Amino acid sequence: MARASLAALLAASTSHIAYAQDASGDAPPPDGTVVVESDGTDQHVYTPADFARFKPNTALDMLEQVPGFQISQQNQGRGLGQASENVLINGERIASKSDSAVDRLARTSATQVQRIEIVDGASFGIPGLSGQVANVIIETGAISGNFSYNMRFRPEFAAPSWGSGEVAINGKSGNIEWNAALQHGAGRGGAGDGPGVRIFDADDNLLETRRILIKNVGEYPRVRGGLKWDGPGSMVATINADYGQNYSKNYNYEWRTPVGDVPYFRDFLNRDEGYDYNISADVDFAFGPGRLKLIGIERFEQSDGPATSVSIYEDGRPDEGSLFYTDSKYGERIGRAEYRWDMLGGNWELDAEAAFNRLDREAEVGVLVPPATGNSDIPPEDRVFDRVPFPGGSGGVTEDRYEMILTHNRTLAEGLTLQFGGGAEFSRLSQTGTGGVTREFWRPKGSANLAWSVKPGLDVSLKLARTVGQLSFGQFLATVDLDDNNNNAGNIRLVPQQAWEADLEVKKNLGPWGSATVGAYARLIEDYIDIVPVPGGESPGNIDGTARLLGLSLNATVNFDPLGWKGAKLTTSNAYEATSLKDPLTGEDRPFSGHTWYSNETTLRWDIPDSNWAVGTGIDINANERYVRLYETGRNWEGPVYQFFFVENKDVLGLTVNLNVLNPTGGGHAFGERYVYTDLRDRSPLLFREEMEAEVSQIIRLSVSGKF
Repeated sequence: MARASLAALLAASTSHIAYAQDASGDAPPPDGTVVVESDGTDQHVYTPADFARFKPNTALDMLEQVPGFQISQQNQGRGLGQASENVLINGERIASKSDSAVDRLARTSATQVQRIEIVDGASFGIPGLSGQVANVIIETGAISGNFSYNMRFRPEFAAPSWGSGEVAINGKSGNIEWNAALQHGAGRGGAGDGPGVRIFDADDNLLETRRILIKNVGEYPRVRGGLKWDGPGSMVATINADYGQNYSKNYNYEWRTPVGDVPYFRDFLNRDEGYDYNISADVDFAFGPGRLKLIGIERFEQSDGPATSVSIYEDGRPDEGSLFYTDSKYGERIGRAEYRWDMLGGNWELDAEAAFNRLDREAEVGVLVPPATGNSDIPPEDRVFDRVPFPGGSGGVTEDRYEMILTHNRTLAEGLTLQFGGGAEFSRLSQTGTGGVTREFWRPKGSANLAWSVKPGLDVSLKLARTVGQLSFGQFLATVDLDDNNNNAGNIRLVPQQAWEADLEVKKNLGPWGSATVGAYARLIEDYIDIVPVPGGESPGNIDGTARLLGLSLNATVNFDPLGWKGAKLTTSNAYEATSLKDPLTGEDRPFSGHTWYSNETTLRWDIPDSNWAVGTGIDINANERYVRLYETGRNWEGPVYQFFFVENKDVLGLTVNLNVLNPTGGGHAFGERYVYTDLRDRSPLLFREEMEAEVSQIIRLSVSGKF
């Protein structure tokens, strides 16, 4: 692993770009080059030649093959806030709520990538960045584009998805860069057969059996476009917009057989249709001793649809059913200013943001108007319900939030960088409808990041932060769960949670062997939100005391080329988390409700030498804690270990074709258990317990991608 100057590296990489696109599977694994800067910090730099064996079509294809690097997506909270995504493009974050750097890279041809720099986030001087960050350097030139087609098929339980894909194109003319994309996402899921559902009373007597079929269907078309203008002097301006639609249906069919009673069919359907649009614009220009960036974002989302539950009895009695309908409109408007300058031997940035958010919801409940005779074959969408307004679920929530943070970045010693910042947030929350109230909050926030390049190839970072969470507006309003009968009464007294956070990360570049990143993190959370007693029942609310989370992570890539297995590598991503809070009923410590305490995704890939073929296999594991409500507890999980394998050819008439099979042996199942009590679970006897097991079938995915 050699040291090099960045200038020398760029000169070398230019001559390798063509080779990177033409080489076959016998190319060496990504090794990268350590570039040591004048301040002692280092970068791990990868050029297109490093990814030759994979023949990438997009910039994201390259980034996903960087050894030991784990992509983290941006936080989708209200407002734009500080950076949370660990990917930059040309040293800048994406100033958008509906798009991200990862999304942009998926729509950027690999031929436009000059290099990928892996560097500690604190060295960029961008507030919020810490740990290992990927800076992808792209040069837009003549018109280029890429496309992908994805097909998903299950032998059982779900209809195939034939039409998912994307076409993206971009180019540059003079001082104008432009991009456009047409996307169509599709969702298909399903489970069924197996033992199904069995329900027992407190004495373990069988009460009911159920055969089940669960499936969902979703279609998500979207169109995007954007412009970037290199204006007079040093001014740069961008504008991006997108519009999408959502059509989804979730079905849960159950053939129920109560012991000693009439069998019946329960037909549950949850429909959701809507649209959204997003417009973002920013302008960056020299101002005084520094640069000023002004950002504006406008977002809107509408969705509506009923959830219906209908019981059809075998003895011919009239059908019975219920309906819960909502029509929700959510909007957000953001204005943000970022001013950065150099002073006193370091970099400074002052950020000021105003975000205005709103939710308006109308809700109704209804009872089925039965037909003249039972055993109705009326389609779900044609059934008639006697509908009335639901005041507890109707109303509006608005938040006016203002934030200001000053951040300073400086080099303390050779290879040692410090970034610290502090400020405050003011929020005014108002709720209309039942029990409406207006409240105001002042919250301090800030962080300190220390990055240390111990030696070339070994980097350590430490981050300490005080953060302020955000409330889900829907939690203020009541909801009705027709599937499991778990209703939330709504809670107008919710307050945002706050937390002390600590993150330690150590990255070791192993040269031709790969790379590994180990992390440890802790969260001390005040006003943690869980299900609590409220007037009228139960709903999300704030927990007394401090909730705790401790975590460990490992992201690693191990190349087997040094052992003689040319073209083979193992990648693994792992996280383990231990959590604790005081139960709102018992006061005893317990884990977070439904929290994923362990996850693992490991893949073995072999790019076969002297060919365009690659094969691989792997596992995917997720383990969840029990969920806890006031009147019941339970657990839902899948797998618990899913296997998969894939076969890929990187040159089928110039295209990349990948066939992936998840759960090939059919061994993965969906499981559930549920314990329901007559009243509050800590002081009441068990009413019934429920067991569920269903097959999920194999999932066959075919993708075809290319560039032009």
